[in-house]
Amino acid sequence: MEEQPTITAAGSDSSALETVETIFRIESPRIIAGVARIVRDVGIAEELAQDALVAALEQWPRDGVPDNPGAWLTATAKHRAIDLVRRRERYARKLEEVGRDLSLSAPHHVDEPSDPDDIDDDLLRLVFTACHPVLSAEARIALTLRLLGGLTTAEIARAYLTSEATVAQRIVRAKRTLAAKGVAFEVPYGPEREARLGSVLEIIYLVFNEGYAATAGDDLLRPALCEDALRLARVLAELMPKEPEVHALAALLELQASRTPARTSPSGEPVLLRDQNRRRWNRMLIRRGFTALGRANAVAAGRPGPYALQAAIAACHAQAYAYEDTDWGQIVTLYGLLAARTPSPVVELNRAVAVSMAEGPGPALEIVDALAGEPALRDYHLLPSVRGDLLARLGRTEQARAEFERAAALARNERERELLAGRARELGGAGA
Repeated sequence: MEEQPTITAAGSDSSALETVETIFRIESPRIIAGVARIVRDVGIAEELAQDALVAALEQWPRDGVPDNPGAWLTATAKHRAIDLVRRRERYARKLEEVGRDLSLSAPHHVDEPSDPDDIDDDLLRLVFTACHPVLSAEARIALTLRLLGGLTTAEIARAYLTSEATVAQRIVRAKRTLAAKGVAFEVPYGPEREARLGSVLEIIYLVFNEGYAATAGDDLLRPALCEDALRLARVLAELMPKEPEVHALAALLELQASRTPARTSPSGEPVLLRDQNRRRWNRMLIRRGFTALGRANAVAAGRPGPYALQAAIAACHAQAYAYEDTDWGQIVTLYGLLAARTPSPVVELNRAVAVSMAEGPGPALEIVDALAGEPALRDYHLLPSVRGDLLARLGRTEQARAEFERAAALARNERERELLAGRARELGGAGA
């Protein structure tokens, strides 16, 4: 079962139905993680979570929304999981009665590891399970964004510029593979944990980004995703104090999250970095970010990794009390180092933005134009958006307007689309 079911009924309370779907989208990662700990199968856990959603869609419009809807959904899913395990146990006992050898007990009888490094966090277990090396990198990302991020296959497909059918197939195969291989629902230990860490960091980063700038929908932000990713990054930092990139990722997310209060207007419209009221930035998160970055640098021995470089860029913004005070020259240098470590068209596009501020729009436009043929950026709305901004600053108004219109057409998030269409209208012309 890959998508959230939609149920309609005559006389249904539409507000209750909307509440059900909203609450489920927020709570589904915790529900799936908690149920997976009982049944030890993420595919079955997701199905049981969906069963709880169906029950809510049937009952809440009729009986009213409970005081704690998240707890109601969790309890319903866990009750169904316990019933399933009990049925398995009864079946196992019947087999034992006829002499079958069932040396492997029911899933929930598996003892929790007693290793002192064990961490009692179901969401973290869910991430490490979804990032197991028996899965391909594409499958790990799709499965974790589905289970932890609560994204639909359509949203994942748009985020990764592929078809819904491809994403759905990856998710189904991933869950089957985990079940067939008997992958344990746990946080691994020792060398295995270190080997899987890079994939886990990438997934946490992707989940945060989906919350920080939603791929699709009516809202720019999905704060619950940011909070989950940030909490997982903090947990990992406590768990692995000698891993510089763990601290660096935590630093990056803290610093990025600090801007959240200023990133949207009271009515939900995006507020660009240059227009944000920096007094609304969360100073506590900024302090936490600088502390985590200091820890990362202390154990990195002068060899900053990709997350450390991105955190250093975020720190440059956090240090500037006004947009005009930003050290764009330092940011250009840091993006150059990042491009050398992890070459990427998106990194190069971000470097172009920094170059435009440090050296002017002309040199930056040369970088952007060189990216025009990149397949990965063909449908990426920020490429024409950046190009439109550079053309506008160069006085090439008509071309700039066309670029903003193209960017608006490519944007999947309604708030971003409105912002880009507004930029096009500001520039006037035939399409205004």
